[in-house]
Amino acid sequence: MENPIVIGIDAGGTMTDTILVDQHGHFKIGKSATTPRDEAEGFIASAADAAEAWGISLDDLFSGVNVVLYSGTGMINTLLSRTGRKLGLITTKGLEDMILMGRGLQAWADYSYADRLHAVTHHHPDALVPRRRTHGVTERIDQFGDVVLPLYEHEVVEAAQALIRDKVEAICIMTIFSHVNPAHERRIAEICRDEIAKAKADILVYASHQVRPVIREQSRLNSVLIEAYATSRGRRQLKGIEDASRKYGFKYGVQTLLSFGGLTSINHPRLHETMISGPIGGILGAAYVGKLIGNDSLICSDMGGTSFDMGVITRGQTRIENEPLMDRFKLNVPTLHLDTIGAGAGMILKVDPLTRKVSLGPESAGSDPGPICFDKGGTEPTIADCDAILGRLNPDYFLGGKVKLKVEKARQAFKQKCADILGVGLEEAAEGMINMLETDANNALRRVISGQGIHPSEFTLLSYGGSGPLHLAGCSRGIGFRDIITFQFAAAFSAFGCTTADYMRRHSVSTQIDIQAKADDAALEAFGARVSTVWADLTKAAVEEMIADGHARAKITTTPFLMMRYTGQLEDVEVMAPLAAVTSADDMRRVIAEFETVYAKVNHRVSRYGEAGFSITELGLIATADKVKPVLVKRPMGKSDPASAHKGVREAYIGGRWHKADLYEMDLLQPGHEVIGPAIIEHPATTLVVHPKDRVTIDEWTLLHYSHA
Repeated sequence: MENPIVIGIDAGGTMTDTILVDQHGHFKIGKSATTPRDEAEGFIASAADAAEAWGISLDDLFSGVNVVLYSGTGMINTLLSRTGRKLGLITTKGLEDMILMGRGLQAWADYSYADRLHAVTHHHPDALVPRRRTHGVTERIDQFGDVVLPLYEHEVVEAAQALIRDKVEAICIMTIFSHVNPAHERRIAEICRDEIAKAKADILVYASHQVRPVIREQSRLNSVLIEAYATSRGRRQLKGIEDASRKYGFKYGVQTLLSFGGLTSINHPRLHETMISGPIGGILGAAYVGKLIGNDSLICSDMGGTSFDMGVITRGQTRIENEPLMDRFKLNVPTLHLDTIGAGAGMILKVDPLTRKVSLGPESAGSDPGPICFDKGGTEPTIADCDAILGRLNPDYFLGGKVKLKVEKARQAFKQKCADILGVGLEEAAEGMINMLETDANNALRRVISGQGIHPSEFTLLSYGGSGPLHLAGCSRGIGFRDIITFQFAAAFSAFGCTTADYMRRHSVSTQIDIQAKADDAALEAFGARVSTVWADLTKAAVEEMIADGHARAKITTTPFLMMRYTGQLEDVEVMAPLAAVTSADDMRRVIAEFETVYAKVNHRVSRYGEAGFSITELGLIATADKVKPVLVKRPMGKSDPASAHKGVREAYIGGRWHKADLYEMDLLQPGHEVIGPAIIEHPATTLVVHPKDRVTIDEWTLLHYSHA
């Protein structure tokens, strides 16, 4: 193999996964514990593990690659731990309590069913800006962009001076309807910068129309606050990763993954768009694999140490969520839609000594101190400890033998803290805990499918993440999927997905264009002219950003899109425009027809309602530039006997009793091989447990297909 030219990294809550790709698409993976205090440490350790698998040094690796792309959790952790910048806010007079009021939807987000029933437990998310550092100034622009009240500049000066005295680190600006006309926000920003310069202070200024010029003031406010609050530490972490890469000879800038599925520089001006980048890579990888296997209806399931993330691709359409929830804040950030529950191998298990009630999580042991069997200081039993106790994990082969699991230590702690309190046998208690986790994940998958209104027999389940194959059998049992697939590189699948992405910029702006059901040619032509004008402005902005990032104009392609709905509906559908500009009534009809086609794919054909007319609520533009991607090699099918990958037998507790489970090396399985359970298929980075009478077959892409008995 030639030297790699792409390094993809996915830093999760527990493990940091690396994938190396050469120009022919060959790849190898590496793994290391995540280091939240300094993500660069885990990044280099994981890259070193992958370089060792490839057979080259770190210096040779970094000096030869063209792309280093990194998706991590640093910024979301800053938000979760409330360790961001000290902020001040200037807003339209009368809206000073907007942060404290929030939105009802976000105020109840992430509450359990029990907590929603008992409102006494309810509290709003902690405000990122206290009321005393929020200043209202007199001004008003209406929904059409007309100035109703001029800006009272002396009030802005007073507000800026007060915030400078308060020693804030950033000033945020959000005025009503600035997404239509940002004139007042621009002037407030100018005045703030003048006052900061006079005071010789070091304070950054953020305006909401620059961060996200989209309707819904509360979400736009959250977006600008989180950009100012959380991205500074994230930028420092990313800069540390870039510095570590350059120390080993990397010549270019590090890239990161946008929440809507493209790559961008770590110097991206709207870095909050990358905050939930890790799980997004899995959806991109799933779409890539879906094209190979010829199935465009996929459920993606990613189980690591902390969470179980699920994404849906329905008939080739990946749902874009315009207002995702992030730590109980609604943001105006387009994101590939994910459903997440707390379910992973690192979840801490608790048994109440009085009621004997069992609780799974929501806390996770993470990578530090980790599960008890890691022997790094963890004292609370976890699902991973149960897997080790039941013989499902190989104590001498975790991370390829780099971590020796202390199974006896886990047994003693689990017996004392869980099994004895419950009054049941050790193995029975451990398997019961695993069954609870898998039942939670199984129910979550059923909810996601039923929410689509489509039968599971249309869907292929793709299972990945370090713990995905380990718990695949229980998570998928009884649902009736068309097919169930996992991967030799399951642990690094999100990193693999990151490397399938192209460089991207996405610009959008809110609009309100209502098209009557029977609009005549003249009206349709006029609507088309408005649409084309906005697209032209967005194209200019997106292309300029990509050129500034070093991409040649000739390599940049642009695709306009619309967010549309039938007039009167509450939810938009994203539609890629079938043409670059709308120059005639027939062009506009083509756009409407494309919307109706997409709508029928995402929902049902019979749910179309053209008689209501059409509303365009947002216009946008995606600019992309291509990059090298990994390829899966298709190989001829061979014999079904997997003896060449067999490496012994181990006692494993499955289904209420001990079995002699056959052991197989995952990387040695070849196309055509068939494994019948009870069996355990091991890889340095993951483990696939095959329950009795279930079977695993290897296809021509070396993908592992799981079948229930």
